[in-house]
Amino acid sequence: MSQPAWMILIVIAMAALLLPLLADRLRVPAVVLEILFGVLVGPSLLHLLDTSAVLDFLAEFGFLLLMFLSGFEIDFGKLERQGPLQRFTGLGIFLLTLALSYAASRALDRGVFITLLLATTSVGLVVPTLRGTRRTSTALGQIILISALLADLLTLMGVTVFALVQKHGLSWKLLNLPILFLAIAAALLLLRRAAWWNPEWFERLFMSHDPEEVGIRACLALMFGFVGLSYVLDIEPILGAFLAGMVFGLVFRNRGTLEEQLKGFSYGFLIPIFFIDVGIRFDLRALLDPGVLGRAVALIGAAVLVKVVPSLFLLLLRLSPREVLAAGVLLSARLSLVIAVADLGRRLGLLDQGLNAAVILLAVFTATFMPALFRVLAPPLPMQPAPVAPTGAEV
Repeated sequence: MSQPAWMILIVIAMAALLLPLLADRLRVPAVVLEILFGVLVGPSLLHLLDTSAVLDFLAEFGFLLLMFLSGFEIDFGKLERQGPLQRFTGLGIFLLTLALSYAASRALDRGVFITLLLATTSVGLVVPTLRGTRRTSTALGQIILISALLADLLTLMGVTVFALVQKHGLSWKLLNLPILFLAIAAALLLLRRAAWWNPEWFERLFMSHDPEEVGIRACLALMFGFVGLSYVLDIEPILGAFLAGMVFGLVFRNRGTLEEQLKGFSYGFLIPIFFIDVGIRFDLRALLDPGVLGRAVALIGAAVLVKVVPSLFLLLLRLSPREVLAAGVLLSARLSLVIAVADLGRRLGLLDQGLNAAVILLAVFTATFMPALFRVLAPPLPMQPAPVAPTGAEV
C-alpha cells in the first residue's frame, strides 16, 4: 500500500534535518546514515515508506543536482597548476586502476560495467578528508586530488559511452555523443564571450545578497538545458548534468559564495532524498543470501586492491611507503559516483538486486572506514601559526 505524499515529505524532511546531526556525533558521513535510514524505513525492514511518484521525482532531481555538483567541484585551476609529472602520474594511476579493475571483474565473472564501477573514486570524500588533515597543499594531497579528479571524470565518460552502446549497439546513434560534446563546446564558448563582453551582468551571479538568486537560477537553467539535450539525444542525463557543472566551473573559476549557496540548496534537502531513496530500494534480503554476501566481500576486497596497488606509482614522486599506502586507502573510498553508477546499472538491467546491494554495501563500508584509516596513516598536520603583523618600525 502506497503512503500519502504528505507522510513521505514529513518523514524525509525530518530525516534530512536530524541525520547530519547524528552523523556528526558518530563521525561518519551523513550519506551513510541516509542510506541506512532508507533501508530501515523501506520495504526491507519497517516498510514505513515505499517508492512513489513524489519520491521518484524528488530523488531524480537530487540525483541530477549531485551530478551537477560533481562536475562543478572539479577545480580545473588546480589541474592546470600541476606539473607534467603529477598529471602523467595521476593518469598512470588511473590506467593501471582500470587494468586491474578489468582483471578483477573477470575474476568475479563480471563484465565491462563492473570494471568501470571499480575504477571510480569519490572526490566528495577526498576533498574534505584532505582539508581535515591540512594536507591539501602537500605533495601527497595534490597527487591524491588529481588522481581522484581524473578517475571521476574519465569513469563517468566511460560509463556513459558503455550505456549508449548497451542501449543501441554499434549504430549511428553513437554519433549523438560527439553532438552533445559539440553543443557543450559551443555553450562554453558563448558563455566565455558573454562573460567577457558583459562582466557587470555576470557579476550578479555571484552576489551574496541577491534577492532573486540569479546565480542559482543560472546553474539550474544550465543543468536542465544540458539534461534536456541529453534526453533528446537519448544519452544518460547524468552526463548532461555532470558536463553542465564542468562548463560552469570552467567559465567561472572564482565563484564567490555561489558554490556554498548551491551546495546548501542541494545537500540541504534534495540530494539526501536521493540517498534515502537508494536505501529504500536496497534489497536487504538479497544481501542475506550467503552467495551474495560472499560476492559483496569479494567486491569490497577488489575495490580496495585496485586502488592500493596502483598507488605504488607514487614511489616515483619520492613519497614514503606510508604515504603511498595512505593515498591508495583514501582513493579506495567511494560514495556518490559509485552509487550513481550502480543506480544507472540497475535501471539498464546490468546489475541484479544482489549485485546492486553489494555495491551499496561497498559504498557504505569504504566511505565509513577508509577516510578514518587515512587519518591513521597520514595524521593531521599541525596548524601553521598566523603571521604576526609588525607593531612598529625597527630601530
